[in-house]
Amino acid sequence: MNKYDIIIAGAGASGVFLSYELTKLDNKAKILMLDKGAPLEKRICPIKLGKTDNCIKCEPCHIMNGYGGAGTLSDGKYNITTKFGGDLHTYIGQEKAMELMEYVDEVLCSFGGADAKLYSTGNSDLKTTALRNNLNLLDAKVRHLGTDRNVQILERICNYTKERVEMEFYATVTEVAQNPDGTFSVKTNKGEEYQCDDLVLATGRSGSKWISGICDQMHIGLEQNRVDIGVRVELPAEIFKHITDEVYESKIVYKTDKYNDMVRTFCMNPYGEVVAENTNGIVTVNGHSYADPSLRTENTNFALLVSNKLTAPFKDSNEYGESIARLSNMLGGGVLMQRFGDLVKGRRSSERRMEKCFTRPTLKATPGDLSLVLPKRQLDNIIEMIYALDKIAPGTANEDTLLYGVEVKFYNSRVEVNENLETKIKGLYALGDGSGVTHSLSQASASGVHLGRILAEKYSK
Repeated sequence: MNKYDIIIAGAGASGVFLSYELTKLDNKAKILMLDKGAPLEKRICPIKLGKTDNCIKCEPCHIMNGYGGAGTLSDGKYNITTKFGGDLHTYIGQEKAMELMEYVDEVLCSFGGADAKLYSTGNSDLKTTALRNNLNLLDAKVRHLGTDRNVQILERICNYTKERVEMEFYATVTEVAQNPDGTFSVKTNKGEEYQCDDLVLATGRSGSKWISGICDQMHIGLEQNRVDIGVRVELPAEIFKHITDEVYESKIVYKTDKYNDMVRTFCMNPYGEVVAENTNGIVTVNGHSYADPSLRTENTNFALLVSNKLTAPFKDSNEYGESIARLSNMLGGGVLMQRFGDLVKGRRSSERRMEKCFTRPTLKATPGDLSLVLPKRQLDNIIEMIYALDKIAPGTANEDTLLYGVEVKFYNSRVEVNENLETKIKGLYALGDGSGVTHSLSQASASGVHLGRILAEKYSK
């Protein structure tokens, strides 16, 4: 059995920054990082390679898994704020959380992100315009790296840490057990077995079921979080240009008149593309954008999400989201797409109608009817939000605005941890989006830095 001081299960944002901090700071720890996905250079989606038009459910999904996690092939957007993106500040304090996110930004800039623009919504005229139309623009600083530059930065961080941190890819952790002496045994699908003194669970969004299973097994408390369900909107970039040029990522929240529900924009990608991603065998949509002008498209895309926090007796909010996504996959063979004009007129989009559409889709999806998939309440909320956005970005409610379904943001059950992000079991930690404590690249990365400093001090003695 191979013995390590620290094993990191998961190479997502929190795991990457944990490994970075342990490499940078003086300590004697022997460290292993395990991930079910591929190394960075092999993380290429077959759709991107032109080998297929639709998601073929690669296992593991290159967009969701591998070095850097789901954030690697995202558009590299780091929101420096505690207003959204998680609750790290409730564990370590507001000032500390902001300090760590600013530090993460400094590290990204030092590895090649310095040329990426830093946007701010704090003093934006858009905030006033939004409020006048019953919309709330959340305050944040946003560093947009772009998918291409994000990959380059992560490659440099990987090269910096790989001499210090052993990395094993295509390695799914199948078994975790605590030994009588307090150490941990970890087994993988490759038949390998490892032992460590400190075990860090950093599996990200795609590891939600896995980490819940570990917590159930070890009787660690879990609090169910919400699930956000909605669509990805795609429209000509000119419609949102006055917003994206000024603040880039506009987190806009709206309270609907009909149901008093909260709807929000999420993950805005100017001149970007819509992509499919595979989470636990379910195909959903997301969006990417690039720093290189030659890779940009004529469209902007963003998600519209409705928050759902279900009450007793139902407990598994993620299962609710998965069931809706499965229905979309069943009807569309993957991702469904519908013109907004067809949706409000109560008719399905067809190949014939799509041929006349002025907005050219960036993802090949099945034309269909989202009203057969999304519950009426969520759909009514989304339609109302689109009309509200049309007041600050005229053209949002055009007939040829495209809606892709479904987009689901699964929030892991929040693991019961202390201010050190340690569970009740000494030496067992839960980080990043996998812990349910964070929901963003900035906060997940900051959580890795936070624990990295704690463990570096432990192993420097």
